Amino acid sequence: MSDLFLTPRFIHHGAVDGVTGSCHEYQLAADYSVLVDCGLFQGDEQGSGNKVNLAIGFPITQVKALIVTHVHIDHVGRIPYLLAAGYAGPIYCSNASAHLLPLVLEDALKVGVTRDEALINGFLRAIARQIVPCEFNQWINLPAVNNQPAGQLRLQKAGHILGSAYVEIKHQVAGKPFITVFSGDLGAPYSPLLPAPRPPYAADVLVLESTYGDKLHENRRHRLKRLEQVLVQALQDNGTVLFPAFSIGRTQELLYELETLIHKLKGQSIHQHLRWEQLTVIVDSPLAAKFNVAYQQLAACWDEEARKRLNAGRHPLSFEQLYTIDSHAEHLAAVNLLASTGKPAIVIAASGMCEGGRVVNYLKALLGSAIHQVVFVGYQARGTLGAAIQRYGPVNGYVIIDNQRVAINAEVITLSGYSAHADQKGLVRFATAGKKKPALVLIVHGDVAAKEALRQELTKRGIRAVIARETSSVNAISSEQPV
Repeated sequence: MSDLFLTPRFIHHGAVDGVTGSCHEYQLAADYSVLVDCGLFQGDEQGSGNKVNLAIGFPITQVKALIVTHVHIDHVGRIPYLLAAGYAGPIYCSNASAHLLPLVLEDALKVGVTRDEALINGFLRAIARQIVPCEFNQWINLPAVNNQPAGQLRLQKAGHILGSAYVEIKHQVAGKPFITVFSGDLGAPYSPLLPAPRPPYAADVLVLESTYGDKLHENRRHRLKRLEQVLVQALQDNGTVLFPAFSIGRTQELLYELETLIHKLKGQSIHQHLRWEQLTVIVDSPLAAKFNVAYQQLAACWDEEARKRLNAGRHPLSFEQLYTIDSHAEHLAAVNLLASTGKPAIVIAASGMCEGGRVVNYLKALLGSAIHQVVFVGYQARGTLGAAIQRYGPVNGYVIIDNQRVAINAEVITLSGYSAHADQKGLVRFATAGKKKPALVLIVHGDVAAKEALRQELTKRGIRAVIARETSSVNAISSEQPV
């Protein structure tokens, strides 16, 4: 390895102008760097030209390790292309993410690349050799070069989805220990199933997400009551309540909350002809079904409340009213049944931003009727179909789906408080509540307003906070210029 830089350098290959495509390169020397995540761009952030080309558009010979914070596609979706470009090094992630990552990438390959089983199985064998499962809160040596130690990494629980982590990297700078923290995506406190993230004990530099840097979430009690009110009102018309949701994380949280309501309100009526325990809940996503099984297999990772429910004989992710749809034929039959009969049901289908997946068929079939509701519980990135429905639904506008104009007569509802991301208060606490506050916070993974609002809040608290610039490599500590 060549001489270490006097201060580390950052190159942001994604999630710097928006919230998708997370990929951050941390350079320790000219010939040694570490990648944190390698995700897909979505919506407007796909851009044009090079960004639409999924090939890796940056040199990788110096990349000695990849660290995965969690397995959402906007954080891991470019990994197959990274391996195709020649990366053969270790892929560090938590034990739970090591279990889930092959499922996510297998699905991504089948949907977006190939259905050739031989090619997919070859890729899965390759990635299985490269994945290095890591325990939380344990230092692990980064790959050495020419027998020279480069540094260590440690994963801590991030509370975003099962297995999600923030990353601590410790190495020497000018002969002294130096710690850089990458937040990944941080969870909101009191989210179902997962413990809330704890701030890092110490950090010299913090690379911090800002998805909701300008928002404050409702607390969990209020949002559960709001969910109940929305469902009672929506189901009066005996229509379908459609939740676009990502297969991992949001789907399981919604199921947990729905089981809570059904258990609490058993015997009570939603309306004259429908009691809570008679409500049909459909998960229409083969990938989500696999993740539900994986979540149950990894129940040891759940928080104390969720484990108590299991011990009491309740099944938050596999309750009696839950139906899972697997085959495409069953999916089409369900869409046609719900569109033609007005049978009351809750449907959870991917993708969460309505950019592909089975939710699109439901939208084409249901948006035109006023008896149905579409309920958004997650962030909708600029340029996605979900963002368009959010914008034009309340004014009875229309959207274009598969080159067809679809009128929006269904009610469109956005439920705040269900984000799997920390709000401004949570982000500020994460950055400031440690024993050693960071000398610099680099703000990434947010829209312009969210990043600026978070920067101002951190500045008020005496933290030097800077909005990161796209793929620029600069001195992060001694330079006063933005990075």
